[in-house]
Amino acid sequence: MSGANLGPDWERLADGTAFRRAARVVVLGEDGRVLLARGHDADRPERSWYFTIGGGIEPGETPRQAAVRELAEETGLRVAPGDLVGPVLTRQASFDFFAETVRQDEVFFLARVPSAAAVSTAGWTEIEQGFMDEVCWWDADELARVDREVFPAQLPGFVRQWREGWDGQVIALGLQDEGTTITATDGRTQS
Repeated sequence: MSGANLGPDWERLADGTAFRRAARVVVLGEDGRVLLARGHDADRPERSWYFTIGGGIEPGETPRQAAVRELAEETGLRVAPGDLVGPVLTRQASFDFFAETVRQDEVFFLARVPSAAAVSTAGWTEIEQGFMDEVCWWDADELARVDREVFPAQLPGFVRQWREGWDGQVIALGLQDEGTTITATDGRTQS
């Protein structure tokens, strides 16, 4: 049974939960800012949050290929798969999406782009147009003080850490539920 109402990259687990594997990109500009999308809850439009660029891994794609495709679709920015750094982070997320609780296993990469690069939302799918509101640049310190949710919640600290480069360690956040850690690994895992 698929999660067709959510999109073709979703499937149903034995318990009925919609699930997908996803690739995400932490896009850093030369000036150290991070490019994020802002979306809203389809059932409660007043609730909105910031999140990294990315989405589902399609059949036959590697996480790296999916990250490059999603970056182009959601922002118009194009990078080669080899230009992505990482993976730098993994996370399992449980969250509400289109009136149901879903689960997503995510792998994150870093992409560095010119700060003046033109961003476009012309590639948004119909589903993305239904819940995504904008794509915008954020300074890590400003992002840490924003009054909206940020996913993952630790992102401002990671941006500060990765501005100067990646240390080669993959951070494993474990399972997070709407920004609250349920289970997490203790520290870092080797790539």
